[in-house]
Amino acid sequence: MKPIRTYLPLLVLVAGCASTPTPPPAPTPPDATFNWYRDAARTQQVLRIDTASSLITVTVRRGGTFSRLGHDHVVASRSIEGFVAPDAGRADFRFRLDQMSVDETALRTKAGLDTQPDADAIAGTRTNMLTRVLEAERFPLVTLHAERAAGKGDTLRLKVELHGVSRTVEVPATIERSKGGLSASGTLILRQSDFGITPMSVMGGALTVQDPMELAFRIVATAPP
Repeated sequence: MKPIRTYLPLLVLVAGCASTPTPPPAPTPPDATFNWYRDAARTQQVLRIDTASSLITVTVRRGGTFSRLGHDHVVASRSIEGFVAPDAGRADFRFRLDQMSVDETALRTKAGLDTQPDADAIAGTRTNMLTRVLEAERFPLVTLHAERAAGKGDTLRLKVELHGVSRTVEVPATIERSKGGLSASGTLILRQSDFGITPMSVMGGALTVQDPMELAFRIVATAPP
């Protein structure tokens, strides 16, 4: 039996619906937070996020009595922008929801998912994710602020703002610093409901998206030219 195209989504890429043109991205608003790094660069090292080398993925899994009929999904952002101030132990970065991908084959394999939705299912997932679930026109950005947790080694205090709601969590991270920059990687579990998001559900709840979402990140920052 073929999986029902429930288009289970959320934050962890492919084209939008073929029948509906994708609107151009809305302009990114000015961010006073990023101005902090401009001023800090006068007295300390400030690194810029290397967009080409950085990646955030979010995996969401299906649930419910008929879960076997749906798909798990991996959503990814390769358009992360931001700055890191290593000596200050802080970083700020963000990405646009409408620039995220859905179910890249390589990322699904890496996440241990053994199926691959077809192009129509991917397009439907992306549309539902942006409109019904994340309300991307209203909340276009995900922003993250990271600081080292005092006395806890490389543990980061990570403030995530999604869907107009902020939550702060502590995340064990692997931080590697080199002469030319640094990288930070780690994984954490977030709940959609903590951000005022109702996980998608069909057939009266017989097929649902589970509330937890598994977020993995690798952020690479280098000295700007």
